[in-house]
Amino acid sequence: MTKVLLVGASGLVGGELLQLLQGDERVTSIIAPTRRPLAAMHKLDNPHQENLSAQLAALESPVDIVFCCLGTTRKQAGSKEAFRHVDYQLVVESGIAGRRLGAQHMLVVSAVGADAHSLFFYNKVKGEMEQALRQQNWPQLTIARPSMLTGHRSSRRLLEEISAPLFKLLPGKLKGIEGKMVAQAMLRAAFAAPAPGVHVLESDQLRQNGAV
Repeated sequence: MTKVLLVGASGLVGGELLQLLQGDERVTSIIAPTRRPLAAMHKLDNPHQENLSAQLAALESPVDIVFCCLGTTRKQAGSKEAFRHVDYQLVVESGIAGRRLGAQHMLVVSAVGADAHSLFFYNKVKGEMEQALRQQNWPQLTIARPSMLTGHRSSRRLLEEISAPLFKLLPGKLKGIEGKMVAQAMLRAAFAAPAPGVHVLESDQLRQNGAV
């Protein structure tokens, strides 16, 4: 049976993934550190405090799989530095914690267009995050690169709400995708036959693999 570390459980994809993991008989326990408490749930261990870095460093229970669904926007974070802390530093620290706890597979939400050499700050940070996780030498690393995510969020993102209808009309990997579909694709990848190395799932692949 599988023990899971889920980081970012209060977000769009993370929240959907938490529900899927809770209902999956293959999963025996879910450690989901958050800044604010989650609703009580079967199999869920939810340490919570404002300092997520400290929580990750303090984890001791062994896990088999790490899901990291952290993500924000520059506007929501308040500054470039705050955005980088969430979308780069905390993601990297999640990987470090998972490796220390014995996990063999990490699955992470990145973004379409992630590129460490991009001139666009958002894409550059996402690309640098991917590079850092590759350097952790995971036995298996799955990188999900969705386009604009749609679905219910606990906090509003006005620009995304306005843009979502347009992104639904775009072709291929640029087409918007529901957070639940990304979560389903990640869960399916987590329990597929082991495939060592790094695997990138672009938005169109996530849509195909996440279809019910």
